[in-house]
Amino acid sequence: MTIRRNSILLAAAVTGSIVLSGVATAETVVHVTRANDTERYDMHKTTARSSADVGFMIFDTLVSLDYDMQTIRPGLASSWEVSEDGLVYTFTLRQDVTFCSGKTLDADAVVASIKRWLDPETGGVVKSKAGEVDDIVATGPYTVEYRLKSPYSELLLQMTQHFFSIINAEEAAAHGADYGVQAVDGTGPFCFESWEPRNKTVLVKHEAYNWGPPQFTYSAPQVDKIIWAIGPEESTRVASIQTGQTDVLQHTPFWAVPQLEADANLHTSQAEAYFWNYYIGMKITRPFMQDVRVRQAINLAVDSAAIADAVYFGLAEPANTYMSQNVIDFDPSVGTDQFGYDPEQAAALLEEAGWKMGSDGFREKDGEKLELTAYAFTIPVARQIIEAVQGDLRKAGIDLQIELYDSTVIWGKLKTQDFDMYTMSYPYLTASDGIALYFSSKNMPAPNRMNWNDPEETDVWLQKANAAPTVEERQQWVSKILHKVHGATVWIPIAHEPLFIFANARKLKPVRAHGIYGAGLYKGLELAPK
Repeated sequence: MTIRRNSILLAAAVTGSIVLSGVATAETVVHVTRANDTERYDMHKTTARSSADVGFMIFDTLVSLDYDMQTIRPGLASSWEVSEDGLVYTFTLRQDVTFCSGKTLDADAVVASIKRWLDPETGGVVKSKAGEVDDIVATGPYTVEYRLKSPYSELLLQMTQHFFSIINAEEAAAHGADYGVQAVDGTGPFCFESWEPRNKTVLVKHEAYNWGPPQFTYSAPQVDKIIWAIGPEESTRVASIQTGQTDVLQHTPFWAVPQLEADANLHTSQAEAYFWNYYIGMKITRPFMQDVRVRQAINLAVDSAAIADAVYFGLAEPANTYMSQNVIDFDPSVGTDQFGYDPEQAAALLEEAGWKMGSDGFREKDGEKLELTAYAFTIPVARQIIEAVQGDLRKAGIDLQIELYDSTVIWGKLKTQDFDMYTMSYPYLTASDGIALYFSSKNMPAPNRMNWNDPEETDVWLQKANAAPTVEERQQWVSKILHKVHGATVWIPIAHEPLFIFANARKLKPVRAHGIYGAGLYKGLELAPK
């Protein structure tokens, strides 16, 4: 079934050719291929990367993020001020912005959008990223006050994320559950035209748009249409960019990167700053996993560096911390001795914990075999990593059983208590960003799938970090948490993933990859005909 936007948006669509002064100008269409589709384009209700990579093009945020993943730039807000106590953020909006439907963006529209995300009836996701909101008020036609109950020094960074997308709340209310599926209206450089689930999403140029953030080369879209096609098979995606069927490849399999980089017909770009980590998590409340010595032994038995090198074909940085040491808030003094490959020390820890090697090559204790269950995604990277981990653990006498699930099933399975380990990758902007998501006791059973339950310290320190009026004070509390959760050894860090974009050099100018939430094309403003 093809899902089309409402008649107002269809009237604004660019189709066929454009006639200017009696001369027909060919429509510029860019074909982008990605691995997965999404379940909706309602940015307030999804954490999917496949929603974000299209959503960033359809919607704008009050502020935007530069390529360094740290510097805040204007967006819908031309300027902003923060009160001395850190409780009030005052945003001055641009006065030339319209939605694709023609509706004018003003302060009331911004307030309605954000309040819709935070409304419990909406079912909005990751609302903790909004801080402890007291109120959001339009104090003038183009002025918004964002009022907090306690300081939140990370607010502006979080406001660059797709959860803070400013939507047409009136249209959302009119369409109810169908919003983001049958109707989408944003102020972004491209407008939603149609969506064929599991096949393609079509966007057309927002003709009025000329308010692109200053970090981009162009302030207005340079192409008429973007067709996001789904290509689940890796070899098919690679062949499509090589033959010119695809103009831009976003989800590039790592095995293909060297050959695509060598192709003179393609532009190559790697995001200069990209914070996306792959790890194996351990559920510490499971019978065999409660002993920290077992968790440490598992880490030391797994050759993470070799796995990262093999799976990512030497393109990823092996990880010995839960997140990149280049990220804001990270404390480089965090200990890493419990990570890395040391099979002899792993064996010693297991012996110390009472796990003796049996005649069958697996360890036993009190008549029980050291057998663990891991849930993993069926996607190639996840499967290859968990199978390599399985091989290393079996050498150490640990029998790891793997259960593979596709993305339609695994999220539900990961909310259960029936597994010991799991595969996962995740994006983050700061160290406190990742910690707040995964180590808050409020987030059990997901995304805190480890069952890390520490209300007296971790939760308190998180609250103090979030409420810190300055970055420096926030870092002090984050440091305490980093030391504690690394010392507990609840993850096996595998790799800091890179992000590559390949583009058709015969058709397009070089495309600069961005690292925001894995959405390498960000707003699509760098897509320009050659």
